[in-house]
Amino acid sequence: MKETLDFLAELAYNNNKEWFDANRARYQACRDRFVAFSTEYIRRLSEIDPTLRGLQPKDCIWRINRDIRFSADKRPYKEWFGVFPATGVPGEPKTWGKKSQRGGYYVHIQPGQCMFAAGIWDPGKELLKTLRTEIEANYEEIEEIMASEQWKRYFAQDFDYAWGTLKKVPAGFDPDFKHPEWLKHKTYTVSTMLSDEIVCAPDFMDTIIDIARTAKPMNDFLNYTFEEYGEFPSRC
Repeated sequence: MKETLDFLAELAYNNNKEWFDANRARYQACRDRFVAFSTEYIRRLSEIDPTLRGLQPKDCIWRINRDIRFSADKRPYKEWFGVFPATGVPGEPKTWGKKSQRGGYYVHIQPGQCMFAAGIWDPGKELLKTLRTEIEANYEEIEEIMASEQWKRYFAQDFDYAWGTLKKVPAGFDPDFKHPEWLKHKTYTVSTMLSDEIVCAPDFMDTIIDIARTAKPMNDFLNYTFEEYGEFPSRC
């Protein structure tokens, strides 16, 4: 991964078409390596989460070009690589991987900002309400997941706060709930930062598979929503 991190660091300082065109061969080599990495990552993940079998890297990797049509930020290229293996609706390929609304196993590669994340990011209004309902009704399961020593090794004992929370428990939910902060979240993810040294280490794949194995019970809890209440819109 060192060559990829080096390329991305340079791209961050030269995020323009002229520099990118002059370094396109380097980009292609980095992308090819990331596709190979993602292929092995998905294969290894499928051993602990068989629902991911059949996923392809192309379903899970973002293209380098940014959509700048409606953005004040006119940098043309993403300064990171990311892969998000996640289950979708059987028979509907456009609902799998990066377009899935289900919990998955995200790996983010960016100099100084590498991370692993799991869970459901940016759910729609209907899905968010249903997730809160499940959490309120079955909070003991989450307590048990977060109490494990392996969980404490990698994650904080709560969901991520980076995406913002409500000031009050939302209407329709018990304000005296044991974990009121859980109901205030706008997204349900957990994450752990990864140093560049960890990402470049020979055992990096083993490390993230171990983290993914730890995160799987939380993904299973969140994804149960789909099996219990029906499918929700995908990110198409």
